[in-house]
Amino acid sequence: MNIVIWNENRHEKLNPRVAEIYPKGIHGAIAEFLREAGHDVTTATLDEPEHGLTDQVLAEADVLLWWGHLAHDEVEQAIVDKVHQRVLAGMGLIVLHSGHFSKIFKQLMGTGCDLKWREVGERERLWVVDPSHPIVAGLDSYFELEQEEMYGEHFDVPTPEELVFISWFEGGEVFRSGATYRRGKGKIFYFRPGHETYPTYHNENIQKVIRNAVLWAASPGAPEHQYGHVEPIESISRKG
Repeated sequence: MNIVIWNENRHEKLNPRVAEIYPKGIHGAIAEFLREAGHDVTTATLDEPEHGLTDQVLAEADVLLWWGHLAHDEVEQAIVDKVHQRVLAGMGLIVLHSGHFSKIFKQLMGTGCDLKWREVGERERLWVVDPSHPIVAGLDSYFELEQEEMYGEHFDVPTPEELVFISWFEGGEVFRSGATYRRGKGKIFYFRPGHETYPTYHNENIQKVIRNAVLWAASPGAPEHQYGHVEPIESISRKG
């Protein structure tokens, strides 16, 4: 499977704490455990030409993972539109943490995608609410992160097609933290955890969810469909 991990890669340059936790960048940390799972992984970042998402990179991608925060507005709309079209054509998309406010996620959702937030390093408990879903394979009924940024309801997204996780936070809020959608032939998974100043992507359970999610999101060999005017498959008898 060909996986592309897109990361804004700004916090790692600006914040020594983030650079300490993720010396190879958030994209590098995720790439490492996905490569260990046997996937072909490419990384791309905001400041590369075309944000690293050339036509060839996107054409070859089975799944794209997206992490952004500081610079959503700097992502060129032409690149967003290309990603959008690839999702409709069958490329999987996994949107991580503050990627909920990315141009691509908002364009696919058609809503504001806003939420409540608080960053004080509180405990997060992620409850599995769909135990039959392949994204939660190998997990217990819940797992915890000792420190994370809080996201709280209301989360301004369309009703998920599948709700996989609900989070509870130490301060009392809850959040729909794992949700799936389909747009065209593409599968989309939004997964909430991943604040840059905490070692979330080093967590074994988080890695397991992402490994499961890329398998779920890929749609290899999806049938091609013809749209518009078509000739009949069967002969049509003309009457009258």
